[in-house]
Amino acid sequence: MKILGIIPARFASSRFPGKPLADIGGKSMIQRVYEQALKASSLNRVVVATDDPRILDHVISFGGDAYMTAENHPSGTDRCFEAFQKAGGASKYDYVVNIQGDEPFIDPEIIDQMSKLLDFKTEIATAVKKISDYKTLFDPNVVKAVLTMRKQCLYFSRQTVPYVRGFEPETWLEHAEFHKHIGLYAYRSDVLEQISHLPPSPLENTEKLEQLRWLGYGYKIYAIVTSYESIGVDTPEDLEKLNSQTF
Repeated sequence: MKILGIIPARFASSRFPGKPLADIGGKSMIQRVYEQALKASSLNRVVVATDDPRILDHVISFGGDAYMTAENHPSGTDRCFEAFQKAGGASKYDYVVNIQGDEPFIDPEIIDQMSKLLDFKTEIATAVKKISDYKTLFDPNVVKAVLTMRKQCLYFSRQTVPYVRGFEPETWLEHAEFHKHIGLYAYRSDVLEQISHLPPSPLENTEKLEQLRWLGYGYKIYAIVTSYESIGVDTPEDLEKLNSQTF
């Protein structure tokens, strides 16, 4: 089995323009993500998919692999599909792993753990982490995943789900399991092409979660449950905090 790792990296960002080139302890954000992804033994190749020549030139300057992609892609998945095609498509790779470009310290082990789900039958795979504190549980910026006993994803929501009937919300963690979604995906090659051509769905537009489009059209998403704590950088304030705590 051959797996291609792709890191989408846009320059424009309403909250943090130029984020992929931001300095973190002497290296750019995108370089740190790229170097961490290279450590994943399950990936046969890692590439950056960008819409800006500054990011492309920078990746090449540190010895990385990158493709220019269109500026108008509505999602990282669509950008991944264009890069996947440029890298040889389904004739070369069986699965594509979409790696978030704003997690500079992503653990390569989580990529390898998720890749164990890839058996040609799995359409889409992702990762979740058990929620253990109430701040995370009720934070609408934290996406929650509801799983079956077989770890198939039933639904994703910014709301706290499932609802625990008969108990006060401040005791819910004592009576049910909740999972935080980690934005890492693996797509079977044919499925990536299919979902890249799907129109948005009502649920996706309501919650602003792209994965609800795939569920809404009947695709199956399976998850690994990991202890990995993702550390994303969304704003300049996040970057300042990360640098002060790490370096």
